[in-house]
Amino acid sequence: QVQLVESGGGLVQAGGSLRLSCAVSGRTFSNYGMGWFRQAPGNDREFVAAISRRGSSTYYADSVKGRFTISRDNAKNTVYLQMNSLKPEDTAVYYCAADFLPGTGWDYRRQYEYKYWGQGTQVTVSS
Repeated sequence: QVQLVESGGGLVQAGGSLRLSCAVSGRTFSNYGMGWFRQAPGNDREFVAAISRRGSSTYYADSVKGRFTISRDNAKNTVYLQMNSLKPEDTAVYYCAADFLPGTGWDYRRQYEYKYWGQGTQVTVSS
């Protein structure tokens, strides 16, 4: 069984930064494509960013491109989301997710691609 544990959320002022971490245990981390999603109150959960198994490819939602950076350290079984220039509209619960051996047609924006999910970490950006 794969377990994902997010950390690093909190309260920050607009324009500030946070770095989220997601520690993965239970299986070979490098076998998993990883994604970050978020869900604001009253909204559906939405794609934020994704990274390939070795970190060679990264993908972003248009709303965070240029402000957020996803990365991974396969030696530490951890994926990160560096969030800069935060805006109040970034306020949400952030979830990391793992997809086992994604193929060449990996549909990384779709939640159903990911079998394993963390419990989420709250990010609140004040104006």
